[in-house]
Amino acid sequence: MALSSGGARGLAHIGAIEELEAQGYHITSVAGCSMGALIGGVYAAGKLEVFREWMKTVNRKKMLELTDFSFSLNHLAKGTRIIEAIMEFVPDMPIEDLPLPYCAVATDWKSGHEVVFRKGSLFEAIRASISLPSFYEPVHRDGMILIDGGVTNPIPMNRVARHQGDILVGIDVSGHDYETESEIKQELEEKRKRSTSLSKQIINKLIPDNLDFNHYTMLSRVSSLMIRQNSILMAQLMKPDILVDIQMSRYGSFDYNKSEKLIAIGRQKTRQAIEKYQAASVT
Repeated sequence: MALSSGGARGLAHIGAIEELEAQGYHITSVAGCSMGALIGGVYAAGKLEVFREWMKTVNRKKMLELTDFSFSLNHLAKGTRIIEAIMEFVPDMPIEDLPLPYCAVATDWKSGHEVVFRKGSLFEAIRASISLPSFYEPVHRDGMILIDGGVTNPIPMNRVARHQGDILVGIDVSGHDYETESEIKQELEEKRKRSTSLSKQIINKLIPDNLDFNHYTMLSRVSSLMIRQNSILMAQLMKPDILVDIQMSRYGSFDYNKSEKLIAIGRQKTRQAIEKYQAASVT
């Protein structure tokens, strides 16, 4: 099983794993990138259920508490506090000692090469894989500067340890339904403009149109589109037996306080993908 990058949208991986197991599938190995590396590592350590319960406690206030802001020129947060919080209930251990074969993917900023962790500290691997460029501090290791694995391999289906008879499952949350998102925003914008409240009419005059179209959103979307295309190419290359393609319109990369809704989406989309796979297997 391969779990993709996708920030908070990666919480849908929890629902995907739960649905696969509920349908009688036995997961024999997992490879993950970024949020997929975190969820996959927690699952491989046998702590997915306790992690899900902990995520229920994460609201916006707690998210701020877990963000150790930095004054560095190359990152906004150190990324240590969130890892330490998870390690309180998921002890660090060597990857090779995990009950389930696992690997995490990161990227060496200096060489541009993909880096695959199959041994060593579980949380060092996770921390390297989630190092979102410019947000989390890169991990310095063996002369490398390690950043998010999504830069080179957002859904590492080619890194899954497979055995004869195994089927390949890919859970891809890197996609974003921008058209639906745009329609939702347009509808909200129209409602705002039609408001008869005097205060809202004043606000309408003050707030410019297309406020969300700026340098940050431009770069963010360009990055997301490139990651998405790499995910599509990986699926075409590896031809997974089950591909759960989860494109979202209402949830973004930092919606960690909406875990249960994201998990429910993961379960629903995985159920649909399994039904499609089983129907094709019968014909």
